[in-house]
Amino acid sequence: MTKTLLKKQMMEVFAWLYQDKKNGKNRSKSGVLGYALLYLGIFGVVGFIFYQVADMLAPLIEIGYGWMFMALMSLIGVALGVFGSVFNTYASLYQAKDNDMLLSMPIPTSVILITRLAGVYALGLMYELMVMIPTLIVFFRNSKIGTAGMLFTLLIPFVLSVMVLALSCVIGWLVAIISSKVKNKNIITVILSLAFIAAYYYVYGKAYQILQQIMAAPEMAAKKVKSILYPMYHLGLASQGEADSMLIFTAIVVAGFGLVYAVLSQSFIKIATTNRGSAKVQYQEKAVELKSVNGALFQKEIKRFLGSPTYMLNCGLGIVLMLVAAVAILFKGENVVKAVNIAFGAMDGLIPIVICAALCAVVSMNDITAPSVSLEGKNIWILQSFPVTGWQVLMAKLNMHLVLTIIPGLFLTVSTLWVFKPENVFCILIPIVVVLFILFMAVIGLILNLKMPNLTWTNEAVPVKQSLGVMIALFGGWMLVAAFVGIYYLLIDMMSPVWYLVCLSVLLLVLSVACLTWLRNRGARIFENL
Repeated sequence: MTKTLLKKQMMEVFAWLYQDKKNGKNRSKSGVLGYALLYLGIFGVVGFIFYQVADMLAPLIEIGYGWMFMALMSLIGVALGVFGSVFNTYASLYQAKDNDMLLSMPIPTSVILITRLAGVYALGLMYELMVMIPTLIVFFRNSKIGTAGMLFTLLIPFVLSVMVLALSCVIGWLVAIISSKVKNKNIITVILSLAFIAAYYYVYGKAYQILQQIMAAPEMAAKKVKSILYPMYHLGLASQGEADSMLIFTAIVVAGFGLVYAVLSQSFIKIATTNRGSAKVQYQEKAVELKSVNGALFQKEIKRFLGSPTYMLNCGLGIVLMLVAAVAILFKGENVVKAVNIAFGAMDGLIPIVICAALCAVVSMNDITAPSVSLEGKNIWILQSFPVTGWQVLMAKLNMHLVLTIIPGLFLTVSTLWVFKPENVFCILIPIVVVLFILFMAVIGLILNLKMPNLTWTNEAVPVKQSLGVMIALFGGWMLVAAFVGIYYLLIDMMSPVWYLVCLSVLLLVLSVACLTWLRNRGARIFENL
């Protein structure tokens, strides 16, 4: 039974690789190979970034601080591993659709918990290796260690991934505990997750400064690592071949995970099945406000969005980023203007294009429509049985994306224009381009989801985080922005920025209308027959 559940969990975690989400069938060998190469390319890009970081710290190895090099890079690996798997932990452990079914079967709770943790472990290991593989390449290239050191260094990433698992479980457990005790648990989950993201990016923003300080005073940094990061200190010594340190580091990690597992095993059933966050109210008869069909469908989409922390965090994070960016640019406007003028001031007319492109890049981080059809799951028949057309359902999804993106997007746009004070014509054109870009990305996201739906998921993190359509919608938006700046750079001597933005507005409008026409006809029929 354990082997079967473990296989099922791993298949669910890595379904994005071998399963065609459109029809729920397994891909051919060539299809699996193609997707594997695609993701290897993406992981390779991320790995190259961390290779550069490791290369910056490589001089530590040459001056005898190889242990600190491994300790610091492993700490980065832990951070990325936790960041990559923590949002999946809460959903996988406590919100999986098949929790009730498995708990009702004669299966020991420990087996269910272990298989769930195995999925979290695999995901955390995958993210951690994006840091550790380039780290080991730099380490082996620059250091001279014996057989024991090489063996321990190769084992370190797998022991470290247990630490990633333990930390992810602690955060997921805390979120689950808090969520089960409050009324609006979804909002609380989002707030806690955003706090974690903010802390992560604050550290990330300070990373270069920290690296410079480490290289300037390695002795002081070494003392801090030894006193504050005791397990990582022994990890570093283990990479030098110290068997005692390898045992100490492993014992600390295993003991920590054992403690986490003991707590989880005692609270798993209670948290996974409780619904104490629901409001307990006494029934009171009252009139229900009559809504139009379109209004009712729109309200349903909004409730679906607000009812899913996974959906909000992964597809609606741009809302928060837009608001934060708007406030930041109002307070730090002078510095931003100076930086932009220094970088692009020499190229006449490029600054308004850069401003517009930056705004489009931020608003494209909302990809709410991209998984919206898949999130209906096996309950899609309910909408299909209603006396509404497929077009009305699709419009409700589009309207939700537009409302949740245009409002904060315009707030950011107005704040940016207020700080930069461009010519009046740009104060009109830039908001038009931003709104049309939002419309275009919303329509494209919906089309991609209709073409690549996944209605067979058991964990909503699958269509939200592991969907090729979501990835294309997100990264495709950034690629479009880059292309739109690059094309103007090529045409800078032939076309003014005003006319370029006019042409861009017309192009986005035409493409959006064409896509909307497709959705109204072909797209609606596809939805009705899913």
